[in-house]
Amino acid sequence: MTETNNNIDDRAVAKWLLILCALVFAMVVFGGVTRLTGSGLSMVDWKPVTGVLPPMSDAAWQDAFSAYQQSPEFNKVNSHMEVGDFKSIFWLEYLHRLLGRIIGLAFLVPFIFFAWRGYIQKKDSPKYVAMFVLGGLQGLLGWYMVKSGLVDNPHVSQYRLSAHLVAAILVYGYMFWIALSLLFPGESNRERGYKKTLALTGLIGLTIFSGAFVAGLKAGQVYNTFPKMGDHWIPPGLYSLDPWWKNAFENIATVQFNHRILAITTFVLIVAYWLKIGRERLPRKSAAAINALLHTAVLQVALGITTLLTAVPIFWGAAHQAIALVLFTVALFLCHRMRYGGEDSPVH
Repeated sequence: MTETNNNIDDRAVAKWLLILCALVFAMVVFGGVTRLTGSGLSMVDWKPVTGVLPPMSDAAWQDAFSAYQQSPEFNKVNSHMEVGDFKSIFWLEYLHRLLGRIIGLAFLVPFIFFAWRGYIQKKDSPKYVAMFVLGGLQGLLGWYMVKSGLVDNPHVSQYRLSAHLVAAILVYGYMFWIALSLLFPGESNRERGYKKTLALTGLIGLTIFSGAFVAGLKAGQVYNTFPKMGDHWIPPGLYSLDPWWKNAFENIATVQFNHRILAITTFVLIVAYWLKIGRERLPRKSAAAINALLHTAVLQVALGITTLLTAVPIFWGAAHQAIALVLFTVALFLCHRMRYGGEDSPVH
């Protein structure tokens, strides 16, 4: 096979991976909307095969509603609901799960085709098998998260929600990185601030992780002031739980405070990074990515403050989560350019 054909094959596989990334991105955002609308516990069972079809008759809807009536969420939160009300929350969770199944098919079918046609070489197959396995485990983790809200307390565990989100972002990041490597192949060259970029990307990921705990504990619905938390710069009771480390994960005030500190620190470091690295002679794609990183960070901070001041309405909460993933994507792209880039002309 000629080098030209190899390039065409790599671009085809990369485009497929980028489509999968777009689907996972939509899955993450839609999952946030499902959580914000209180729809995530409406389906009290997990049927990977037969659950593809929604209730198709009045009797089927009544059966689904009857199962929901046995859940703690219905008994403690939504006991006023009738079947019609139940449908409004069921559809969001159903579509969220359906999108997960679509992603699985969108991965498996093209992968078989690309492997059969030789677009994916045997030595690279383990990468794609790992993607599929991780995606399947992500589905299991999602159900494990939902189960935590079907026992006594009608709220999912913030630990499991955070793990679910982080696992999705890891799968997303892995596919995105492989796609970039196919589109922009090059020798590893860890210069021009690669380590700083990698550290900054890790900090962005850590801030997203802390935001998942804010979401899981609904910590964004208290202390809806900025820059102070109520009347305090440092709220009281930050370390009221014992042992002390639990405060970082279970104390609402501490979780929100930590997320604020991480978000502000991340923003300040992105500005400093832009001022220092952005002045160097960089390839055009890298220079554009650095500017995009700053612009996205400004937007994300504005969205975060707006979301907090308005006590996390659905639109602003979903937008804040979406732009967080955009920021991570830009940082990951910049990481790749810093490590493998350099063939395009520098900015003067």
